[in-house]
Amino acid sequence: MAVHDWLSQRRLFIYGAALCLALMAAALVLQYSLNLEPCPLCILQRVFVIALGMVMLIGALHNPRGTMTIVYGAVILLIAIAGVVVAGRHVWLQHLPADQVPECGPGLQYMLDAFPLNETVAMVFKGSGECAEVQWRFIGLSIPEWTLIIFLGLCAFAIHLMLRNNSRGRML
Repeated sequence: MAVHDWLSQRRLFIYGAALCLALMAAALVLQYSLNLEPCPLCILQRVFVIALGMVMLIGALHNPRGTMTIVYGAVILLIAIAGVVVAGRHVWLQHLPADQVPECGPGLQYMLDAFPLNETVAMVFKGSGECAEVQWRFIGLSIPEWTLIIFLGLCAFAIHLMLRNNSRGRML
């Protein structure tokens, strides 16, 4: 493998980790500078962004080759798909007619304190009124819509990692 290939492989992971870091920085700026309080689905999306960033940072440090690149790509793809599901649900809630929006529920911290984890996750996925509220838009899209687009892009990134590896003759 050429030195350029080795560096470009590592760079892909670095770029992915940098994207996740930038997303979290943007989320914190929106939360603390613009006082936009995250709903439970927003927090769950943040968890997936952090998980993706950690996997990509480990990938950058490990600089996998061969089959391990496919493993990293598959892990990134699974986490990104989970992010697509949560962001998609969030977008769906935001586009419901007002009379179909669920009632506002308790905060995530209360749910974690008061209910078992499986019930908390089920309640978060149901969504609530605060999840349907659009607090901020950029170029006409809400935060969950942007997050959905980014998670879809990260799915494409993961598929690229896996196909890039296979196109060079390194099959499982």
